[in-house]
Amino acid sequence: MTPAANRYDAIIIGGGHNGLVCAAYLGSAGQRVLVLEAAAAPGGAAANVEFSPGFTVSGCAHILNMLDPKVSRDLNLASHGLKLSLPNLKTIALAEDGRHITFDGALATNDSLQVYSKTDKANLADLRRLLLRIGKLLKDFYGTVPPRLGTESWSDRIALAKLGWAIRRLGRNDMREMLRIAGCNIADVLNDELESDLLKGAIGFDAVLGTELGPRSPNSVFSLLHRLTGEANGIPGALALPEGGMGAVTRAMAAAAEAAGADIRTGSPVARILVENDRAMGVALETGEVIHADIVVSNADPKTTYLKLLGPQYLDTGFVRRVKNIRTRGTAAKLHLALDGLPEFTGLDAKELGQRLLIAPSLDYVERAFNHCKYGEYSTAPAIEMIIPTVNDAALAPQGKHILSAVVQYAPYELKGGWENARDEFIDTAIKTISAYAPGLEGRIIARELLTPRDIEEKYRMPGGHWHHGELALDQLYMMRPVPGAAQYAAPLPGLYTCGAGGHPGGGVMGIAGKNAADRILKDGKSR
Repeated sequence: MTPAANRYDAIIIGGGHNGLVCAAYLGSAGQRVLVLEAAAAPGGAAANVEFSPGFTVSGCAHILNMLDPKVSRDLNLASHGLKLSLPNLKTIALAEDGRHITFDGALATNDSLQVYSKTDKANLADLRRLLLRIGKLLKDFYGTVPPRLGTESWSDRIALAKLGWAIRRLGRNDMREMLRIAGCNIADVLNDELESDLLKGAIGFDAVLGTELGPRSPNSVFSLLHRLTGEANGIPGALALPEGGMGAVTRAMAAAAEAAGADIRTGSPVARILVENDRAMGVALETGEVIHADIVVSNADPKTTYLKLLGPQYLDTGFVRRVKNIRTRGTAAKLHLALDGLPEFTGLDAKELGQRLLIAPSLDYVERAFNHCKYGEYSTAPAIEMIIPTVNDAALAPQGKHILSAVVQYAPYELKGGWENARDEFIDTAIKTISAYAPGLEGRIIARELLTPRDIEEKYRMPGGHWHHGELALDQLYMMRPVPGAAQYAAPLPGLYTCGAGGHPGGGVMGIAGKNAADRILKDGKSR
């Protein structure tokens, strides 16, 4: 007989944001829940890290734009300390001559665009309307458990019918446009609609951020649509900075889970999922400790969940092959710079330095940066997203000091010659690229840190170092994410579920996968 103190209704493997959200919903439903996190603190890739004494930065994700408002309300994250230091973060597409373009919210430009084109402002407004409308359609289905294909179930048939009807309700013109562009590359769409190279470069960069795609790659339009499903402060597609960094978001989620009765144990890596009588019945920790539960929920990526924690011996050969073939090659590196003062960017004042800054001067520039990845090389002129969070949140660094946090593309997971010998060279390349827009930056650097996809894999247990736990592509989404047979959060093995970014709807600090998984678990519990 298992002691009651060591038995739970549900064990959640991984205290990343989706695991914490799932725990909060299950706990609120009266379940006795245990969250097991390998790291010293919950939060996963959205946790804060001190990369140099006194300098605290968001480890991987550093901008909030996809947190589902229903999840935020249900968990009452504001009451658990979540505040925004900048609720509507602007994006500034940098030009070396200082003639920058500023986006107010999601793809909405101000008069800075008139410097480049008299027609692009109106054309972008039309394109923005279409993309946000399609994004709204996607978002409506993000909050639901996907249907299964090839079944006789009326619930699955109804769900598919709802999807078809939602597409039809776009109207003839928008439906035709959605079907035309959904699988396209973003370069073709932008070249059809816009003139300014700087404008197209900035939007094209957003379409490939965190993916193994270039602007001319198929699926890059869908990747942009996925990004535009998010919102901040009630503004569709907008961005925000949380006070205290992204770690403040996951701290609020952890507090919500604990308030719902969930237990959170850190420093507790799981070695394997236990199987008894052909169902998951608990876990064994790396220490050898065994904990039993009626339900096991994995917030780890699909490859880790099925091939390592569970093991292929419990799965059929075709399923194992599909899981192995999930594309998880990361190409984004994270750069952290500790600065002795606020850097100066050409054409920007101190207040504007608190916004989101992009180096992506054209589609060709971003595509050339991507080309290196195809041959196992890092980009010698990378595309870069930067924030200086200390402009809006001085507590993240010592008084008078600042932090520059950047996502640098492209840095392939499989680098010829390995990253040990190339790390410093790539850091120098990224700093040199930024310095073209911020003269004198190099002289302000106190400390620097680079997380390559290899580092991200090791530190955050993500195979390939891919932030989304699997490429965002039409063949890896909705009822096919992560793979057929596991796309509704329930594994092929009874008692085992998943709740991470590798499932529907994908990556980003959204919380929807955690909520959907909890809904599925509770629904299955009622039917048993």
